[in-house]
Amino acid sequence: MSNIVKMEVQEAIKALKRRGLSDRQIARDLGVNRRTVKRYGADSKCTNPQTGKKGPQSSCEPYRERIAGWLEDGLSVERIHHDLAAFHGFEGSYHSVYRFVKTLDADGGKRVFRMECEPGEEAQIDYGTLHLPIGEAGRRKKVHVLLVTLSHSRKSYVEAVDRQNTESFLRSLENGFRHFGGVPGRLVPDNLKAAVIKADWHEPELNPKLRDFASHYGTVILPARPYRPTDKGKVESGIKYVKNNALKGKRFDSLTEVNAHLRWWLEHVADKRIHGTTKRQVGAHFEEAEKAALKPLPAGLFPCFEEAPRKVHRDSYIEVKGAYYEVPAQYVGKEVWARWDAAMVRAFDLKMEQIAAHTRLEKGRYSRVLGVGGCRGSVAQSLGYFRQKVIPMGEHTLRWADGVIASDKDRALRRVQGLLGLKGKYPPGRVNEAARKACIHGQYTLKELRLWIEAPQNQETFSFLHQHELIRNPNTYDGIAATGDLFD
Repeated sequence: MSNIVKMEVQEAIKALKRRGLSDRQIARDLGVNRRTVKRYGADSKCTNPQTGKKGPQSSCEPYRERIAGWLEDGLSVERIHHDLAAFHGFEGSYHSVYRFVKTLDADGGKRVFRMECEPGEEAQIDYGTLHLPIGEAGRRKKVHVLLVTLSHSRKSYVEAVDRQNTESFLRSLENGFRHFGGVPGRLVPDNLKAAVIKADWHEPELNPKLRDFASHYGTVILPARPYRPTDKGKVESGIKYVKNNALKGKRFDSLTEVNAHLRWWLEHVADKRIHGTTKRQVGAHFEEAEKAALKPLPAGLFPCFEEAPRKVHRDSYIEVKGAYYEVPAQYVGKEVWARWDAAMVRAFDLKMEQIAAHTRLEKGRYSRVLGVGGCRGSVAQSLGYFRQKVIPMGEHTLRWADGVIASDKDRALRRVQGLLGLKGKYPPGRVNEAARKACIHGQYTLKELRLWIEAPQNQETFSFLHQHELIRNPNTYDGIAATGDLFD
């Protein structure tokens, strides 16, 4: 098969033919064969002027605009073929549609718009993962490389870490800010889990800790769109550059040595290169144009703490590192956000408003220990707490409660709680009077107190018969029977 002549040569042949030149003269002037001039002449129909391809027109050509519209809507080739056949009388095969769609992709790919930034305006962030031989044995270990690239000068900071959690991510960013000597106006990370809880182009849900970090440093977090590497193209190519230029073929004794090598590489290699887009030396460009435009660093580092969501247990406690901390009861069964450091544990609702704060406890400890029956503190403290509640019920009621505590301390707590339960069933004056009579007769059980409340007349008769002076004590008869005087 003969080669296809370049489009500019084809157009030149046609233009010269229209001017009336002969094939021989055109071939001599353009340096091509006369048969080529004849093939691409003005009247030739053997060539598609748009693609340079030979052959008959595709059966899909009448539907070009419709197919192009369906492709923009995201329809698959199979769906396009089905709709053409079902609704437009198309008789061609699936493969003819497939071949035609391929020509559309080749002829009109989607345009990517280049965006350049002002000095200090933006930094793009991405992770790259590779396996490096680390240690004496030379075993390959998984290493994550974080790259932060300033979008204007292409000045970069790179750090190798062994994990991609939120704390590691923020500390690496903080190291990058100090490497640059300032803070860029916005950060464009990938949708990694350490930064983004729910990816969304319009309203991404950021990790609360990352939001606080951005507020501390006075910057803004704008994550890239999912599966859109062009949104952070400046750092995407930088990851490849780090892997291939800085780390490929190297061996290290530790992760610390990896980072020491990367610092040397940034200073002596990456910053010294002439960037292919800006055509300037990266380090010099940064010093001259971008360093002064960065925001100043805050006085202190971002506080070091951990955080995670926690579900509130039925007892109104959340668990943090093996210890248990109380939150308000209205959050039982709901999810809250826990944040802790070496000294404090704080709980927040989903609006990040603080709902509880506790000092850090050892494993297995509770922020507030409940006593018997869910009471506060020890049994003695609980008794004191409920005794204070008895005071408003009246003087005699309090004296009865003190008698209960003195006569049977082990059962006193429940009896005092039962006494408080009478407050909602009977008038306070009636309970107080019943307690006075019960104290006179030395009766300190709830059953006897209720009898004084509900049937005082029967209780008085019983008490009179039980204590009347004419009624001898049964012990008297035992003494008489022992002496024999009973029958004398």
